[in-house]
Amino acid sequence: MNNKGIIFFLDTAHPLLEMGLQEAGYQCIQASHLSCEQVLHQLGEAEGIIVRSRIPVDARLMDAAPRLRFIGRLGSGMENIDAEYARKRGIHCLNAPEGNRDAVGEHALGLLLSIMNHLKRGDREVRDGLWRREANRGSEIKGKTISIIGYGNTGSAFAQRLRGFEARVLAYDKYKSGFSDDYVQEAQMDQVFEESDILSLHVPLTDETHYLVNRDYLARFRKPLWLLNTSRGPVVETRALLEALDAGKLQAAGLDVLEYEKKSLEGLDASAYPEDFTSLIQSEKVLLSPHVAGWTYESLEKLASVLLQKILALPQKES
Repeated sequence: MNNKGIIFFLDTAHPLLEMGLQEAGYQCIQASHLSCEQVLHQLGEAEGIIVRSRIPVDARLMDAAPRLRFIGRLGSGMENIDAEYARKRGIHCLNAPEGNRDAVGEHALGLLLSIMNHLKRGDREVRDGLWRREANRGSEIKGKTISIIGYGNTGSAFAQRLRGFEARVLAYDKYKSGFSDDYVQEAQMDQVFEESDILSLHVPLTDETHYLVNRDYLARFRKPLWLLNTSRGPVVETRALLEALDAGKLQAAGLDVLEYEKKSLEGLDASAYPEDFTSLIQSEKVLLSPHVAGWTYESLEKLASVLLQKILALPQKES
């Protein structure tokens, strides 16, 4: 019989998560079809909640669940969860970056190969009857210096996938040290600014990283960059990016995320479209994808598996 408590699924998940929790003795309730207000009125007995980004897990929501013991996020970023308030309440906050790190690493590599070899433009031109070989001459990764900002799960996965390209890979992480390995050389930002040909962002969205990549930041790089962002949109200031593209400080950008996304990450916020957005989507030097770097068939299952193991490893409540 179920005896470990009730878990509310505020978003959809791979079926193995619910199956595993039920086998462990939890009762699972599907609430992904409910609005935030409807959810608030049903969480009174919840021991745990499973979320992605559809509903913010703030103090109001947590207070609606006095028995809440854990919050499990099917992803890596935790910006939609008030983690500080959760800590005050003694609520465990779990995420699953191990589940989609391989997907993000591969997607970042795909963006890089595409923007360095003009694949989007070349495909369109051939379909339009144009055969412009010289105009679409590409650049090789081999011999370039690639800098990774944030050496956690996705940053390290990207580094691993670069190994066969014979590039020099640097990594900077403000909160880590001593992590040089077979894939990267630990570096400080002065070295990153001086030596980088390619920059890839793998940081969470926090007050500290909001608009990390701004006009002053980009101006400090000595060489024109190829830029990748598979982290969160607001890490890059779009206006600064456009200015750098126009000035030749950036050669091209591959962006899986935009600062104009809804907080749910499920679409673009039309009310926030400034002129810069129009310029961005018209730029031949920008390749865009709809926040799908970590969104593969395989990662859907792996995210659920990782989160299941973390939930089952939590200490049980006292009887």
